Amino acid sequence: MSGTGEAHPSGHSAGAGWLRPAVFGAMDGLVSNIALISGFAGGAAGRPAVVLAGLAGLASGAFSMATGEYTSVRSQNEAMRAQIEVERRELEQYPQAEHAELAGFFRDQGVDAPTAESVARQLARNPDAALRAHARNELGLDVDDLPSPLGAAGASFGAFALGALVPVAPYLAGFASFATAAVLAGLGLFALGAAVSRFTERSAFYSGGRQLLLGSVAAAATYGIGILVNTFIT
Repeated sequence: MSGTGEAHPSGHSAGAGWLRPAVFGAMDGLVSNIALISGFAGGAAGRPAVVLAGLAGLASGAFSMATGEYTSVRSQNEAMRAQIEVERRELEQYPQAEHAELAGFFRDQGVDAPTAESVARQLARNPDAALRAHARNELGLDVDDLPSPLGAAGASFGAFALGALVPVAPYLAGFASFATAAVLAGLGLFALGAAVSRFTERSAFYSGGRQLLLGSVAAAATYGIGILVNTFIT
């Protein structure tokens, strides 16, 4: 009977894989940290300052992403459980109406009326099975497969950190040239952009090139800001 949910909540659906959020998390880390490092490089900062900025950006961004993801998924799970509890109460208070509703859903799926009535009646004998059926058919939720807040936080933290590590890695290895970091970041941007094409109808070359362009614009802008700050403050 409940009409509070029509489909999976947006953002994270129960049981969804983590490939998509991992790709986008890594991209966020890469873009934000190459932009941050570009600002310091434009300001003529030395290698120690760039390393410190890069690692600080990695840590702060990763913790921020993990915290936000944990809060988001936990809040979403609480909302889902609240909807499931509404269904549970309706099953207890209005069993006949809920039975008719479930049988009607099966008929809408092409099941003949006698079979639909039989299946709904069998499910009604097991309250947990009936609840699962109603939650899945009415709310688009799987009672036994809600996403893990800790898993989401860990995936976001790791993906962002890996992406953010790319532009700072050459400095950690002893290179003091921003050009090396920029080239490595550009390759990473193209590769991650190409990976995004898995979720779209665009070609890998188009998606990779677009992400490379957007990331380059962000890096160029902060590089220019670094130059201006260095010019007028020092």
